Amino acid sequence: MYAIEVRNVSKSFKIYHDKPTTLKEKLLFIRSRKYEIFKALESISFNIEEGETVGLIGENGSGKSTLLKLISKIIYPDKGEIVTRGKVSSLLELGAGFHPDFTGRENIYINASIFGFSKKEIENRINDIIEFSELEEFIDNPVRTYSSGMYMRLAFSIAINIDPDILLIDEILAVGDENFQKKCFNKIREFKNKGTTIVIVSHDLGSIQKICDRVIWIDNGNIKAIGEPKRTVDMYLESIAKISGKIIEKENIEIAAKLAENEKIHIDCSDEKETEVYISENSDKSKKENENRWGNRLIEIVDVKLYDTKNKETYVFKSGDECTIKIWYKCNAENPNEIDDVCFGIGIFNSDNISCYGTNTYIDKVSKFKINDKGYVICKINKLNLIEGRYSLDVACHMENGTPYDYQKSRLFFEVFSEIKDVGIAKLEHYWEIN
Repeated sequence: MYAIEVRNVSKSFKIYHDKPTTLKEKLLFIRSRKYEIFKALESISFNIEEGETVGLIGENGSGKSTLLKLISKIIYPDKGEIVTRGKVSSLLELGAGFHPDFTGRENIYINASIFGFSKKEIENRINDIIEFSELEEFIDNPVRTYSSGMYMRLAFSIAINIDPDILLIDEILAVGDENFQKKCFNKIREFKNKGTTIVIVSHDLGSIQKICDRVIWIDNGNIKAIGEPKRTVDMYLESIAKISGKIIEKENIEIAAKLAENEKIHIDCSDEKETEVYISENSDKSKKENENRWGNRLIEIVDVKLYDTKNKETYVFKSGDECTIKIWYKCNAENPNEIDDVCFGIGIFNSDNISCYGTNTYIDKVSKFKINDKGYVICKINKLNLIEGRYSLDVACHMENGTPYDYQKSRLFFEVFSEIKDVGIAKLEHYWEIN
């Protein structure tokens, strides 16, 4: 039997642009106010089996949270029908119904009664709720004295100790500190093992794949895909990558065009000779001639592109993917072969302009090489072990002592996606061993 049936459901909202500011305006324009219709969900249908755990994924504004509110009957559909079988607990707007002047203990009674519990049932559970919240010292203080984290922990503890048949969760792993989040996740697993039907919305795709039996991808109010977690998540990430790639590629083209205009660079890489090296950032920068580019231009970098393992130009990667950086150059010296002090380097920076990695041909002890009047070098990164985020790439050609021929700051941008939400600046290969 299905625990949840969603039958041809649609939901729209009115978005007003001329919000009245006075009572007179409200009375005069109550019927004539201009608005547009935002379609949050359009004719979606699916069923969820009893005891099944289903994840909802999609970009912000796609309709995921609206769907959870419809299932929990916080709001109602404009069209269609939603059928639920069993007691529903929704972890959506945690703390709704809390009174700031009442104590934590008093708010437990109020909030639990909203979920349909009698006073006796609440008294049987209140110690478990307080213990789970870890707020024993503060439970008899007014909740207005609580921090936002304490407030959310209390609300979650009430909602999670109801033993529902259907549990609806919206980004619940964002509650509290890391230890409390782990406890929340373990509690959700406990519900799953007991056969509770769970619907969870999260941007943590790694957790979605670990805990869910199926995943529903919602895009612009429509169901894009339903299926096995890894396959559906991969389809979603691929779609995001295509969109992000087009945006970043446009930005990179604009950067290249600006450089070409300002520096009067004419890119001509026909019949270039390949010099393959393994190369990062020059640490000794000379005085800047301008904000993003400096050097004597005896050797110029005229183009930079990124490629994936299939040799396809791309600016969106999955963490751990192979990445090839190709740097085209031209030499303005009369006799290029006489220049024997040449290094090429790269530097990768995150969105906070923190250096994540840097190397060059000198650091990597690449044998000295001669250059031609034009050509390219290749830096192959076997595993792009960066955490999810947006990155900029510096490229440089310089002498061994750091004197730059051509240093280009933030020459292009790229993005990295990851199913696991690591923290820091890099993803280190590792494993756990527990006794």
